[in-house]
Amino acid sequence: MGIRRRFALLGAALAAATALSPTAQAAGAPEYVALGDSAAAGPLVGSQNPNIVCLRSNTNYPRVAAQLLGARLTDVTCSGAKLAAFAGHQWGFLAPQFNALSERTDLVTVTIGGNDVDLVGAAVSCLNAFPEPVGRSCRDRYTAGGHDQLAERIDAIGPQVGRAFAEIRRRAPHARLLVVGYATYIRPSGCYPTQPMWARDATYIQSNVDRLSALLSREATAHGGEFLDLAPVSRGHDACAPPHQRYIEGVVPSRFTAPLHPNAAGMDAFGRAVATAVGSSKS
Repeated sequence: MGIRRRFALLGAALAAATALSPTAQAAGAPEYVALGDSAAAGPLVGSQNPNIVCLRSNTNYPRVAAQLLGARLTDVTCSGAKLAAFAGHQWGFLAPQFNALSERTDLVTVTIGGNDVDLVGAAVSCLNAFPEPVGRSCRDRYTAGGHDQLAERIDAIGPQVGRAFAEIRRRAPHARLLVVGYATYIRPSGCYPTQPMWARDATYIQSNVDRLSALLSREATAHGGEFLDLAPVSRGHDACAPPHQRYIEGVVPSRFTAPLHPNAAGMDAFGRAVATAVGSSKS
């Protein structure tokens, strides 16, 4: 049975489940490798993996998806990861994430790039304690002189992203590659003062999050992979939503989660979206 057919049968039955249940790891279970940064790892979400350096959650989206799909998961996602961590030693001692891949790998998910362009740092630089005009617009700062510095950073990593995806295909030639984008972190015009970011700056930051996801989508397609867009999954559940409806936490989290990262509800929703995307594939 082909890998797409196997995942389609598993996913069709399991992705529709209304609650997670323990999944037996049968000998024939698909081999799933999760690569990526904190948007996949889930820092401070629920219980954490004993490898505390990576702040990897035991309920992050790879774990949710693996349970729903009945897959055997090797999760090497790590908070702070950049593209260089795929082939190099993150923090100077962690094994390269690419080492988890092999010819036996059936499914690879990856979320990467945010740290390479310092999206969180850019977002933090947009915070203003007071409404306009007291303060400075980060959009004005990043676009001064007619050049959008943040957009240029994103565009510049395109070739490196492409090489990473090509290497995944080389190391795991039989695997399905699913590139998972970044979420809707803040809605158009934001929600000042709930999240202390001016309206134009909130729109600017999210537009560049979307720009990075669009780059990931293009490179995924160019290298025989698929792209899962989390923006619509998280729309209405961004940092401006009421706390009990949020998938993404704001600058001051409403629950124990890293600021500007997915919370437990977000990881659950994103994991289910991964499982649905995998299970809905036609043979």
